[in-house]
Amino acid sequence: MGIIIGLVVTFGCVLGGYMAMGGYVKVLWQPFEVVIIVGAAVGIFIVANTMSSIKDTGKAIMEALTNKVPGSDDYLELLGLLHRLMRELKTKPRNEVEGHIDNPEESDIFAEYPAVLDREDLTNFICDYVRLIIVGNARPHEVEALMEEEIATIKGDKLKPYQALQNSSDGLPAIGIVAAILGVIKAMGAIDQSPEILGGLIAAALVGSFLGIFLAYAVVGPIATKVKGVREKGIRLYYVAKQTLIAYMNGSMPQVALEFGRKTISAYYRPSLEEVEEEAGRANEAQAA
Repeated sequence: MGIIIGLVVTFGCVLGGYMAMGGYVKVLWQPFEVVIIVGAAVGIFIVANTMSSIKDTGKAIMEALTNKVPGSDDYLELLGLLHRLMRELKTKPRNEVEGHIDNPEESDIFAEYPAVLDREDLTNFICDYVRLIIVGNARPHEVEALMEEEIATIKGDKLKPYQALQNSSDGLPAIGIVAAILGVIKAMGAIDQSPEILGGLIAAALVGSFLGIFLAYAVVGPIATKVKGVREKGIRLYYVAKQTLIAYMNGSMPQVALEFGRKTISAYYRPSLEEVEEEAGRANEAQAA
């Protein structure tokens, strides 16, 4: 919603200010300039990115439009799941815990935390490192280094749509200049026409530069920044899981390990200590049942 409101304000102020100066909106309507700029930008975008990145960019834009970021409830579910798994590790035989880790989709534990289970990459991340804990031969500092490396890889993959959109934003002003040059070439071909006709052709050419710059800095660039912010907030879930599991591997009790994870959450979304304790209590009741 924020993106839509921002774009409405931007377009309204730009066009409104232009009209207030006495400009005519119909002069700005140059469909073939739009075809050149937008068509070239889309074509270059396709050339520069793989099909998987293109699809992920569409997904990332939808996430940005809906502001799909983890909220306090999502973090609570993650901490509740981690607490339940750590309790299982301390109290249950290895083969029982492995059953949940090997098939999280069929696990009654994971089923209680759909916000985590719906994030396949996060679920796999948690299961992989709980499996390492079960094996018992890995040293905490080695596992932590491996986690950091994997999170860096995940972050690189998740931010590919941002990089693709930002590259498009950087190129749009140049594409606008190309459209303007083509318009000037057309105008020079009509140099023998009346000043009214020639002036209209030159104005149409300048619209190309305007559109390229406007689309770059008022549309595509801000959307790219929004995509980056949304994806980075989603990656924060991995850091919470990392800090919690590493604290557990270093000997902390499950309840204490949760606090290590809670402290890595942004203050704006961080659940209170009482909320975490209540969620952990529910996990204990579910385990006892």
